[in-house]
Amino acid sequence: MSTFPAGTFTPAPGRGRPLRMLVTHARTEAVLTLRNGEQVLLTLLIPLALLVGLTVLTVLDLPEPRIDSVTPRIFALAVMSSAFTGQAIALGFDRRYGVLKRLAATALPRWLLVAGRVLAGVVVVIIQLVVLGAVAALLGWSPAAAGLASAGLLVIMGTLAFGALGVLLGGAFKAEIVLALANIVWFVLLFAGGVVLPAGSMPGPMADIVALLPSAALAEGLRAALVDGAVPGWPVFLTLIVWGAAAGALATRTTRLS
Repeated sequence: MSTFPAGTFTPAPGRGRPLRMLVTHARTEAVLTLRNGEQVLLTLLIPLALLVGLTVLTVLDLPEPRIDSVTPRIFALAVMSSAFTGQAIALGFDRRYGVLKRLAATALPRWLLVAGRVLAGVVVVIIQLVVLGAVAALLGWSPAAAGLASAGLLVIMGTLAFGALGVLLGGAFKAEIVLALANIVWFVLLFAGGVVLPAGSMPGPMADIVALLPSAALAEGLRAALVDGAVPGWPVFLTLIVWGAAAGALATRTTRLS
C-alpha cells in the first residue's frame, strides 16, 4: 500500500494565479457565448446575411468588385456585434441572475472580470472572421496580402475597444435597459457610424464627428488594409486606443455585481 509524507494532501486555500484565472474565465465565457442561439444570430448569421446580400444585390453603390468593398465593413460589423452588443447584453443578464455575485465569491478581482470577458470576445471574433472570410472567399474575395498584418492588428484593437465599451454598458445598467441601449447603439453605428456608409459620405460636420467613432475607424482601417494593402493612418489606431482605454478604465470602476 502506498504511503505519502505527512501534509501531502493538506488544503492550501488562497487565490489562484492571475493568468490561470484569466484563461479559465475567458474560456468559459467564450463557450457560453457560442452555445447561445441569440448570440450566434447576432454575431454570425446577421453579418453573413449582410455579406451575401450587399454583394449580390445592388442596394448600395459600391466599387467593383463589390465583395472586396463589402468584406472589410462586414468584418468591422462582426467585431462590433460580438465584442460590444453581445458582451453588453450577456453581462447585463449575468448581473440580473446573480452570476457576477457568484464569480465575486471566487475571489476574481474586478479587473479580471473585465479582462476575461474582453479576451473571450477576441476568441469569438476570430471564429467569426474565419467563417466570414471563408464565405467571402467563395464569393470571390481577394484581400491585399500586404495589408493582412495591419488588418489583424486592427481586429484585435477593435475587439478590445468594443469589448471594453460593452462591459462598460452592461456593467452599469439594468438588463432590460442594456438590452434596449445595446441594440439601439448597434443600429445607429451600423447605418450612421461609418460601418455601412463611409464617414466621408456623411453631410457637413457630421462626417468629422463620425470619423472619431471607433466603428468608423475600424471600418476605414480594415478597408485601407484589405482593399488598398496600405497601413492605415495613425488617427485610426489612436481612435481605437483612446476609446478602449477610456472605456476600460471606466468599466473597471463602474461595473456592478447586481
